[in-house]
Amino acid sequence: MSTRVEDMRNLGPAMARMLAEIDILDDEDLRNFGVVEAYHRLKFRFGQHVTILALYAMEAAVRGCDWRALDTETKENLLRQVRHNPARDKFSSRRG
Repeated sequence: MSTRVEDMRNLGPAMARMLAEIDILDDEDLRNFGVVEAYHRLKFRFGQHVTILALYAMEAAVRGCDWRALDTETKENLLRQVRHNPARDKFSSRRG
């Protein structure tokens, strides 16, 4: 059984509304998209309103832990993925 985004740890109503705009409604959607892809789509849609903390919150939500419990290695790995994800180039090229 799926868990609605707003019921996931670290993600509340505001994040649920934003994720719904990119077609992520529950934990299965978030897992299928992947948190890095979801982050890129949120950044494309909402710009500066989405910070790196959103990425950490989504990763921790998928893991079922508090975002502050993510270790440094995990955070650095997520940042590397964000910087080197081909989706970033795809979305950024639409702006130009």
